[in-house]
Amino acid sequence: MFLRPATSDDHAAIQELIAVSARGLSSHDYTVKQIEGALRGTYGLDSQLIRDGSYFVVESDQKIVGCGGWSRRRTICGGDHFGERDDALLDPQIDAAKIRAFFVHPDYARQGIAKLILQHCEQQASANGFTQFELVATMPGRRFYATQGYTTGMPIQHLLDDGLPINFVPMRKSV
Repeated sequence: MFLRPATSDDHAAIQELIAVSARGLSSHDYTVKQIEGALRGTYGLDSQLIRDGSYFVVESDQKIVGCGGWSRRRTICGGDHFGERDDALLDPQIDAAKIRAFFVHPDYARQGIAKLILQHCEQQASANGFTQFELVATMPGRRFYATQGYTTGMPIQHLLDDGLPINFVPMRKSV
């Protein structure tokens, strides 16, 4: 497996991976309607992360099987179509770097791909002066992040575009 920075040429493959991952790994925590609703707006690639050089993919046999990144910007979650965006830069002395948009192909789940990407993101963010990390986890993702030292906040309910509620969990970690 090979970790590398994502490029704009990866956009379609990443979007496809996000859909396959969400549908394949979220069915125990979310309904089909919630998953499909999230794929229409909340889940997705934030192209700003690629432009910032802070979004990564893992390839196996020249196929993208995992993705994720970190951000020095205020937006904490959501793809390009997500309405709640704030691209202002964070101050690493007082703000937490944002861990963003982790997805793994179901056929490659539990093989250390997300851990590889997360460790790389934490190292990169730390090299940029950040000592704290925060994220908004999906319900299935919260289990993974907890094993990596992230503490769980109170679940939050987000309304999808069609008004359907979906739960996410804010999580934090300090170096």
